[in-house]
Amino acid sequence: MAAGNRGGLKILRGALVSAVASCGLFLPLAGPALAQSALENPSIKPPPGTKMLLTASELIYNQDAKKVIAVGGVQIAYGGYRLVAKRVEYDQSTGRMTAIGDIEMIEPSGNRVYGQKIDVTDDFANGFVESLRIETIDNTRLVAATAERVGGEEMILNKGVYTACEPCKDHPERPPLWQIKAERVIQNGKTHTVRLERARFELFGAPIAFVPVLELPDPTVKRKSGFLFPRMSTAENLGFGLSIPYYQTLTPHMDATLTVTGYTTQGAMFDAEFRQRFRLGEHTLRVAGIDQLQPGAFTANTSDAKVDQRGLVQSKAEFKINPRWSFGWDVMIQSDNNFARTYSLSGLDDPVRTNQVYLTGLGRRNSFDLRSFYFDVQDADPSDTAEKQQAIVHPVLDYTYYHPDPVLGGQLSITTNFTSLSRTNTDHYNILEGTRVSDRFAGLAGNYNRLSTETEWKRTFILPGGLVMTPLAALRGDGIQNDMNDPWNVYPGHFHSASTATRSMVTAGLETRYPILVTTANSSHVFEPVMQVFARPNEPYAGALPNEDAQSFVFDASNLFARDKFSGFDRIEGGTRANIGMRYTGTFDAGYTLRGVFGQSLLLDGKNSFATPDLVYAGADSGLETWRSDYVGAMGVELPSGLSLAVGGRLDEKSLDVRRSDVTVGYYSNWLQSEITYSQIAAQPLYGYPTDNNEIQTTSGIKFKENWTLYGSTTWDIDDNALTRRGIGIAYDDSCTVFALAFTQTRDIANESANDWQIGARISFRTLGDVKVGETSEPMVFGQTLVPTFQ
Repeated sequence: MAAGNRGGLKILRGALVSAVASCGLFLPLAGPALAQSALENPSIKPPPGTKMLLTASELIYNQDAKKVIAVGGVQIAYGGYRLVAKRVEYDQSTGRMTAIGDIEMIEPSGNRVYGQKIDVTDDFANGFVESLRIETIDNTRLVAATAERVGGEEMILNKGVYTACEPCKDHPERPPLWQIKAERVIQNGKTHTVRLERARFELFGAPIAFVPVLELPDPTVKRKSGFLFPRMSTAENLGFGLSIPYYQTLTPHMDATLTVTGYTTQGAMFDAEFRQRFRLGEHTLRVAGIDQLQPGAFTANTSDAKVDQRGLVQSKAEFKINPRWSFGWDVMIQSDNNFARTYSLSGLDDPVRTNQVYLTGLGRRNSFDLRSFYFDVQDADPSDTAEKQQAIVHPVLDYTYYHPDPVLGGQLSITTNFTSLSRTNTDHYNILEGTRVSDRFAGLAGNYNRLSTETEWKRTFILPGGLVMTPLAALRGDGIQNDMNDPWNVYPGHFHSASTATRSMVTAGLETRYPILVTTANSSHVFEPVMQVFARPNEPYAGALPNEDAQSFVFDASNLFARDKFSGFDRIEGGTRANIGMRYTGTFDAGYTLRGVFGQSLLLDGKNSFATPDLVYAGADSGLETWRSDYVGAMGVELPSGLSLAVGGRLDEKSLDVRRSDVTVGYYSNWLQSEITYSQIAAQPLYGYPTDNNEIQTTSGIKFKENWTLYGSTTWDIDDNALTRRGIGIAYDDSCTVFALAFTQTRDIANESANDWQIGARISFRTLGDVKVGETSEPMVFGQTLVPTFQ
């Protein structure tokens, strides 16, 4: 139906938007994320020329009274806003708009506003809403008996109630799990504050907290100084701890958080964090310290017990020089080697804290990574024995380049690594070989520099019949400067004691694959035999040079088809070798999935690098030390019932005895998620593991009611018959509230632990914040599945 006065209807629309804005008074309690569209700025209007659609049973224009009246099923659509009411009236003489009866307004954002009566002036300075109810798109709800806008600056809600909980489906008359009530809520548009008078927090309908007056920043304020939610913790040697953080804005680009934590056993700890943003990045400076009241509560003769005044300084920064280049650092200095770990300072309490400075670049066909490292070992050893044995990496540079154009029809790539490091003390340990004591050196004192560059070319051909052939060629060169202590007394005539060395490696290889597809009425299978042959000379200076980055070595299905199976650049795999195996993937219409890989590596000619000892005997007892390697394989099974199985292992090439295995069984359903992993590693006496290692890890979660979960985990060292870690917890999680309570206990058989057990609790109210006591760990997320992958 046509409108007789479109100008009046446009003002009506604007007044309704103002009414919506008045509904946003209580939203600051829910956080800035809800402060959007008209709720942030009541002056927001659709662009000029926006058309308005009005439908009603009857439209009256009274020229004598200067009123525009829409009656009966009124619907107004304008600029993304939609309004439904029984009656809408605009009085041109008074400049007031009135909407009456079952009012519903939907914002462009999706927020819904309900009321019984809206009365607002056309300049938005004054207005009134009766029986206000707001439902936002993220399921927060606000109701008020009345809402007023006064003088263009203040908006007042009377008897307001806010919650982020949905009503109970079976009993909607019951109060929500939690809600906040206030007699009056006053938003001041000039000071940008929200004042709550006689506010109370209710849990299950019962008031548990009361605040006579509370003033908060409104949604237009992005940052404001004030106290944050307190945190609580409890630990065996620290006692009960209460942390009170205070947030302070300093400049538009700088702020700080000062946290004071009081421990019943050790006293007060201060923790200050300063943050500053720049145009290209940000920097964080953190300072923490404590004067311990009872150092004797810690284990005797540890750094925790020997130091009274403890503290640290951390600096962390990251800058984006341009879209491809980044520069930054993360450095911590502390008074002793275990302060951050003992007091569980967030982000700083790892057993080995990595300090680094870096410069990285990433292009379409190349990458650059330059880093320096210092490893801070946090182990409560007052003499810092382990830390002094760690390498100080001056820089380590990794650069990779892929040529943009084909070279001889194939792909050409260049990989470069430069490593420069030093070490204060030699990392020396002994192992027992039968009745003889042997020496091992994880690192030598002194300086070490190495530059390695490798060029690789490869091309893939697909022949008629489906045979896939990939020839490759690689050329590598290394320059080494070595000024480390010479363990000549341990390796007479074997260790290369000269200060410089050069080495090279030329490789020619061919990989052949023949995928075979087999289909049946209800399944499909892919069998892929794989064979690789790499021809190359023996490894130069095999085992006679320092080995800093290739000490960790595990031969399994993941590196069966690797050209060089060593984990770093300090060792080079030499000799002509063939890798033979089979990959398999099977899928069934019933929902079953099978994946697997199995194979073996053969030394065809030359000296076996894995049988050549170095300072740590990398490769010894690995399954590759004989000309015919152990068998390695992995398999994964997924069932539609939620059951899954992942198996990986290594079998002795002669006796087929299990040398290494990892078996994981998982079950995932709507009410139960459980996973158990068994790990078995046979003794590797030459590598420093004289006994078998067997361990079982379990993780489970049971959803015993709609929102309740009982979860736990254990780690059992079978050889020592000891539980090294155990924990149990209970959690409640619905749309508005998260609660968790957990107990964890750890036992380090080799080293004493500063904190043996912890009790943690957490309660979180959506849109408000959370309160934590210690760590609760995370319960299993229902709906996830175990998907084993193989290379």
